[in-house]
Amino acid sequence: MKKHLAELLGTFTLVFAGTGAIIINDVSGGVIGHAGIALTFGLVVMAMIYTFGDVSGAHLNPAVTLGFAVAGRFAWKDVPGYVLAQIVGAVAASGVWRLLFPAHEKLGATLPSGTATQSSILEFILTAILMLVILRVSTGAKEKGITAGIAIGGVIALEAMFAGPICGASMNPARSLAPALVSGHFEHLWIYLTATVLGALAAVPCCLGVSECGCCGASHQHSTSP
Repeated sequence: MKKHLAELLGTFTLVFAGTGAIIINDVSGGVIGHAGIALTFGLVVMAMIYTFGDVSGAHLNPAVTLGFAVAGRFAWKDVPGYVLAQIVGAVAASGVWRLLFPAHEKLGATLPSGTATQSSILEFILTAILMLVILRVSTGAKEKGITAGIAIGGVIALEAMFAGPICGASMNPARSLAPALVSGHFEHLWIYLTATVLGALAAVPCCLGVSECGCCGASHQHSTSP
């Protein structure tokens, strides 16, 4: 339960800060700005990795949890509990913003400004890059240590900075699902539920291709599940 609570609290904080930056930017006339929103997402993920990395691994993202499972670094039996905790935390965060700003229409939902094809491809590639970085800087299925938080938070901020204006740079099904559920904006949600997961899975063979033998695979199932 400590691991599930850590995932719930970590994902709550991620969605609360990240979508909150979008909402407050909207209601304040753009004071935060696009760069500020991108940095908020990167910084909050970095902070949560240092806060909960040694408890649950600080996945904070169903696509990341599935990626770890496919890589053989995380037990499949633990996936449903992690994903449920992440979704509950994300929805709770969007619920708080609905209470605070009941008139806000989208609550930071991810919606493409370009075509659905553009956003699908972008979300796939962005999540693949993110997952590859996570696999390379993690120990087993735990994102911890001096470099993990900086590297992962940095790549999230970087990707949100350049791709956010087109696709929203979600890279996280829970982050997109929560504001969509609470605001009722389900248009194009399928992009952020499918492309992100496929991108995370695509990172696993890429990691295998550049890593020493034993980095990913069934041999990790018994020893590195957080």
